[in-house]
Parts: sequence; structure tokens; C-alpha cells
Amino acid sequence: MMRERLVLIKELLSPEGSVWVHLDDAEMAYCKVLMDEIFGRQNFVATVIWEKTDSPRMDAQRFSSAHDSIVIFARTPLWAPNRHERDVDLKDFPHVDDQGRRYSRRELRKWGSNSLREDRPTLWYPITAPDGSLAWPIRPDGREGYWRWKESQYQSRLDRIDWVERDGSLQPYVKSFADDGKKPLPPKTLWPIGLVGGNPAARDELKALFPGVEPFSTPKPERLLERVIHIGSSRGDIVLDCFAGSGTTAAVAHKMGRRWVTAELSENTADTFTKPRLEKVVAGEDPGGITESARWTGGGGFRDLRIESSTWQVLDSDTGLEVYRVEAVDGSTLRRAVAAQLGYALIEHPVFAGVRGRSRLAVVDGVVDATAVADIAAALAEGETALIAGTSVTDDAQTTLRDLNKGSRVLRMPRDLFPRTGAVTR
Repeated sequence: MMRERLVLIKELLSPEGSVWVHLDDAEMAYCKVLMDEIFGRQNFVATVIWEKTDSPRMDAQRFSSAHDSIVIFARTPLWAPNRHERDVDLKDFPHVDDQGRRYSRRELRKWGSNSLREDRPTLWYPITAPDGSLAWPIRPDGREGYWRWKESQYQSRLDRIDWVERDGSLQPYVKSFADDGKKPLPPKTLWPIGLVGGNPAARDELKALFPGVEPFSTPKPERLLERVIHIGSSRGDIVLDCFAGSGTTAAVAHKMGRRWVTAELSENTADTFTKPRLEKVVAGEDPGGITESARWTGGGGFRDLRIESSTWQVLDSDTGLEVYRVEAVDGSTLRRAVAAQLGYALIEHPVFAGVRGRSRLAVVDGVVDATAVADIAAALAEGETALIAGTSVTDDAQTTLRDLNKGSRVLRMPRDLFPRTGAVTR
């Protein structure tokens, strides 16, 4: 199934798109070889190591697994990752100013082992403290030092000065803000748990959303998906997740201003976790994960689509791709399936099953011959054309229809419904 999904994803990706596959050690090497084959080795980008836990498992027989891998391939060489801001540990910035900005302090005064004020005369001057006293760059041992900036530079940076009482007098310190602008960094391939979270943090996020419900054993934290989505996409892009699970990818993509599509095979999982979680995100009732850092308060929406059981099965054979009908279906199901495949809107009509502009769709669960074609063509209004789909078509059906109604055509189901490519979906 992995091969088929990767082939489909490759066809869906734009030239600027990328695919990210999360794997444990048991499957990583095999998947990398498979992706080399499908996407081309030249489009391999990187393998990210994610530290999923920082606690060893005491029941491990050999090694305690502490990481998973994320294999990244680009669709084409046109793809380029978004850089990210420098990682900041907020514990290093314990103070908060009146505007809510976190900062740390460093000395405004400096000194070297043999520095004298006459060596740096432009850095020796008095500074007036808030209480009116004068501060000089005197070392704690009483010897002379010098200020970090010239006086003109100090005057232009008064908003970065923090006055602190030390040894009975006010001393100036420089504020170093956590959000100071720095050049963005290229992504690294090692993501420690302290930066993007791990399985324990993800379980806590799910427990907060679904109290009393046993969460997945290995969920992914929102901060991990935040980094993936930031690096791999921009606002307004479409994020596709083929394995929805608890809906973490879609929830994070929604909060980050991306469009998204996610699919879940288990209806129970979709009803228990995926859909309720995304409803909470839309309603602004999901306070955890990246909600605060993304400044998410709710909004947007999504559609919940349920896919019916397949009417058709696509199989490989020695002679190329063949399509077989695998179950008998009633006429209503067949009409819906064909109309959906061909992009026609369903209508209630004794002859036609669907409409698209001036074209009418007729679905025949049986033989389409010259007589059937004539009857269908007779039901057309002036200016309309017909697309007739039958499970069996005689040789004279198409020529008869062409003579009766130019622009109309006949196709045989299911062979003509599907493109004859090497993509096989099971």
C-alpha cells in the first residue's frame, strides 16, 4: 500500500512540493530505497532525526529506541525549504518588560585584564541614573573599567537599558530580547525533544482534548508538525496527510493558515478523534499545542466526506493495466459512481443520470447498440449532446451516435473511465 500511496502523492504534488514520511528504524531504510525509485535519488532532500522520548525504556531487550526518522523528498529540484528563526530557550530570558517582551540582562560596563580608562577615553563617561545619581564604569573591586558603548551610542539605545540596584547603587544593564531579529537559519537534521516535543507531550495534548479517552500510543506533538509545515509550505498552500489518526497535522495546518486534506481509513478513529478535534480547532476550543504561539482563536471550517465502498477495482496484468468490475451493484449506485468519476451532477430523469452544461450523461448497465443509441439521442433537447456509458458497447454504437448527434460519444465501462497509467490502487 505504501508504494501506491507514494505514487499517488507524486502525481498530486506541485513542482514546488515536497513529501515527508515519518518512520521508525524498522522501516526507514526500506522506505528510503522505495522513495529513491519513485521520486528519483536526485530529489532526496534529507533525513531528519526526531528525538521522540528522553526517557529510556527499562524493558528494552537490546537498545531503548529514542528517535524516529522523517525522510524528505522534493517533487523536483525547484523545491526549497523555508528557513526558521533561531531556536530560543525562554528560560534564558527570565525578565519581561512593559510590552510583554522577554529579555535577559548583561553588563553595560566592561573591563579587560590590563585595561585603563585612558586606553579607551571615549568609553569613560558618567551616566545619570533614574534617581539622579551618577554611574561610572567602576569594577566591583573598585578599579576602573569602561562602558560597552560610546556616549552617543548609549543615548540612542536608552530603550535597551535596565537599571538594577547593586551594592547600594543603581547600575545600568543592557536588555537582550528573546525576539531580537537575527538572520533565519537553514533547517537542521537533528530535532531534539526540547525544541519540538516528543510522544509524552503529544499524549498530554490528546488527554487534554479527550479526557477519559485512551490516546494513541505514539502520537506526534503539535510543535513537531509546526516545524514540518513551516519548512515545507507557505500560507495558503495545501497540506495533505494520508493517515489522519488523531488529526494533528490538519489541526496544526489549520492554525498556521494552510489549507489541508486529510484521510482516515478507520471510521471509528475519524469519529472519536479526528473530526471532534478539528471541530474544537475551528471553534477556538483547543487551548493546547501551538494555539498560543500561533495566536489562534478559532475560525474557518472544513467538510467531512465519507467515501463509499469501491465499485471498481484496478489490477495489473501482463498485458497492461486492466480494470474489472468486482461486484454487482444496483443501478442507482452505478449511476452515482459513473457521474462522480466523470464530473456530472446527478439528476432525476427517465433516460439521463447526470448533467454538465449542455451535455447529458446516460448510464446503461448492459449493451449499448445502435437501437439504444437512437433511443437516447431522441431524448436530447436541441443543442444538447450525450455521453453514453455502457458495460458493453457494440461496434456500430459510436458511428450511429455520431450520425445522429454530432459531438456525442460512447464509452465502455469501466475500461474508458480510468486513465491507462501504471498507477495501481488497491
